[in-house]
Amino acid sequence: MAETEQAKPLAPAAFQIRSDEEEIRSKQSKTRRRNCIKCCGCITAIFLILATTIVVLVLTVFDVKDPVINMNKLVVLRLELANGTLRTDVNVTLLADVSVKNPNAASFKFNNGTTTVYYGGKMVGEANTPPGKAKARRTLHMNVTVDLIPEKLLAVGSLMSDISSAGALTMSSNTIIGGKAIQGVFLLHMHRWVAK
Repeated sequence: MAETEQAKPLAPAAFQIRSDEEEIRSKQSKTRRRNCIKCCGCITAIFLILATTIVVLVLTVFDVKDPVINMNKLVVLRLELANGTLRTDVNVTLLADVSVKNPNAASFKFNNGTTTVYYGGKMVGEANTPPGKAKARRTLHMNVTVDLIPEKLLAVGSLMSDISSAGALTMSSNTIIGGKAIQGVFLLHMHRWVAK
């Protein structure tokens, strides 16, 4: 009977986990973790650099400044006197050289504007300024023709005494131009000039 007993075979060696395979798997998982941490660190660093660059650009280059408007030159095209006084049937015509200086990094588009001329605190003339575009960091020159109404000039009591004593009329103008430069709407400032 001893011969009839069969011996049970041992488990095959292929199913046994060897300790060196465990070490390899643990090294692979550690390498994957390190690579994942490095990748996340690089992505975070890139986002921080981009955020810093955007903040610096917004605070420096893209800082929107108001355009500056100047009245450079004023020429009286038509002024007719009759017997020492203004003719009421002919308007006084002024040609103003107006410049719009754009200090921004983007162009400044503006719509129609209005130039109003005041003498002695009263409005004596008004003109429309054409729409335009001042390129980035450039100055745009425009010629604006303003017709002064003689009746309104004569309504100011000191007109003839100012002409005879000083030989000049001190007037003020107000030019309002609405437009956009990157972000924002601008109203431009008052200018003073002397008509001789």
